[in-house]
Amino acid sequence: MGLIPEPAGRIKNGSVLFKGKDLTKLDKSKMRKVQGVDISMIFQDPMTALNPTLKIGEQLTEGLRTHQKVSKSEARKRAMELLEVVGIPNPEERMKQYPHQFSGGMRQRIVIAIALICEPELLIADEPTTALDVTIQAQILELFEEIQERTGVSIILITHDLGVVAKIADRIAVMYAGKVIEIGTKREVFYSPQHPYTKGLLASVPRLDLKEEELQPIEGTPPDLFAPPIGCPFTARCPFAMEVCDRIYPGTTDLSETHAVDCWLQDERAKRLFDK
Repeated sequence: MGLIPEPAGRIKNGSVLFKGKDLTKLDKSKMRKVQGVDISMIFQDPMTALNPTLKIGEQLTEGLRTHQKVSKSEARKRAMELLEVVGIPNPEERMKQYPHQFSGGMRQRIVIAIALICEPELLIADEPTTALDVTIQAQILELFEEIQERTGVSIILITHDLGVVAKIADRIAVMYAGKVIEIGTKREVFYSPQHPYTKGLLASVPRLDLKEEELQPIEGTPPDLFAPPIGCPFTARCPFAMEVCDRIYPGTTDLSETHAVDCWLQDERAKRLFDK
């Protein structure tokens, strides 16, 4: 989305394609027409995502009035409708209040409403339930599902919570050390994981259906990304690591039309070795 200013953050190479456009090549004025309009973002902490000095109504209507040039009354009407959609009661009164007058769950609903106000086609949600208790988490996830059905918006959900993934995702991309190491449908990733890291993640989830079950952590520590490894970044922690893993990053193996993995274990030569 281009929200991290340079030189703190930069895109060294590659591209970010959205609706046929490479976002990395757009200047600031063109990116402003994408940010909050075509692509919106829900940040991790609802406590700090809202401006404490502005009323909720001002924060809700700002994007709409900036990008769609609607009147103040039209923007207010749309904002109140959206507050109802995200489950905020008495929207007319709530519009006059400040963030500190809302609970954490209600603030997150307001952040979602702000992200949806310009009817984006893509919504990026960065750990949207991390700062919330379990009951509120469930309500927010149900809200995401309801919004997706009602508006058709595509949602990219960034999370480390496999329970959240299992509930809301259709397709899953598993990342390690900044790389997508496995991607597939929810059924493929959960029931037929192929990368050792994906298998380790799923094995480390506590099992309440088994008595005296011990947690199975992934041994070792993540690599230093200031000096990333040349080969597969999971090599040092992988129980199946081979010499080639440390030297060369594996290519992508397509297991099906929807399932792909970056792992040397999928190479035909490795399969013959393990078959022996």
